[in-house]
Amino acid sequence: MPNAFEPYDLSGTSLKNRIVMAPMTRSRAYGAGATPTQLMATYYTQRASAGLIITEGTQPSIVGQGYPDTPGLHTPEQVAAWRTVTDSVHAHDGVIFAQLMHVGRIADPALLPDGIRPVGPSAVAAAGQIYTHQGPKPFTAPQELDEDGIQQTIADFAAAASNAIAAGFDGVELHGANGYLIHQFLSTNANQRTDSWGGTPANRTRFGVKVAKAVANAIGANRVGFRISPANTGGDIAENDPVPTYQHLIDQLNPLGLAYLHIMEVAGQRPHTLALRDRWTGTLILNPDTRPEPTGPNALALIEDGTTDLIAFGQLFLANPDLPRRLAAGGPFNQADRARSFGGDHQGYTDYPALAG
Repeated sequence: MPNAFEPYDLSGTSLKNRIVMAPMTRSRAYGAGATPTQLMATYYTQRASAGLIITEGTQPSIVGQGYPDTPGLHTPEQVAAWRTVTDSVHAHDGVIFAQLMHVGRIADPALLPDGIRPVGPSAVAAAGQIYTHQGPKPFTAPQELDEDGIQQTIADFAAAASNAIAAGFDGVELHGANGYLIHQFLSTNANQRTDSWGGTPANRTRFGVKVAKAVANAIGANRVGFRISPANTGGDIAENDPVPTYQHLIDQLNPLGLAYLHIMEVAGQRPHTLALRDRWTGTLILNPDTRPEPTGPNALALIEDGTTDLIAFGQLFLANPDLPRRLAAGGPFNQADRARSFGGDHQGYTDYPALAG
């Protein structure tokens, strides 16, 4: 019977355990040009005992940024700054993947250079508001990507993945969840196209699959993960046909030989999770739905019973830099200061204590 504390071979990358630090936006890329800082290096290094760290969402292009103070991977300065992070994590025997997150229509236009608008599969604004330093603002309608724009965006993902390897990352994760660009193409409300990029499940999955192929060609499929969240309504997403859509997506991704599929589960979706688990031929990382509580020690049983290969912890890893050790000991666990999750200084970021001794 597998357990969470044994090593795992992730497509040729050796993990010291099956405990994953989930990607979590922290909005502290205060360096010039959306670059990581030494404080970010400290934060990730503190958590290097994870089998795998997946970074916060990192924009693959200027137009991919949606929130203030999130990092990028599209300039030489960003590559050099991330190298400080990866070198430190590796010096502490950690493995780290960069999550590539293009927000699409979930963006604050004020963050973008003059003349650049947020983009999406269709010119449909999301309902709701986005956080900015000036306070909440309503979402705006994005510019619909034309064929050239789609191809350029795919190329941007591939270039950012190559930059990630140059920056010392062990691989990348493509963010296809939480209402961002890849998820927008998968949806039935943000994507209202009638061409080969919209309409049917096969067409709506095409963009994500093309991105995965381009990134795999750029850095090797064994270094690429793909995150999904079926039936997730974040970012004003509607999916009228999630079962056939995600079945088709999995069928198209399977032949690529990616490092893993990462499912961020939402309430009531365990049957769908299990069906996708059966359909997926590679490694599965599960961020299980455990609401209203954060994912905790009980989730480790999902590895033992074969529901998943690895478990991703979010909030618990935020507050417990030595989480694998605490899980093995049965606790105790620090509580996360949610008021300090986004932005700020070291408080609620690098000041959570590790176990003594």
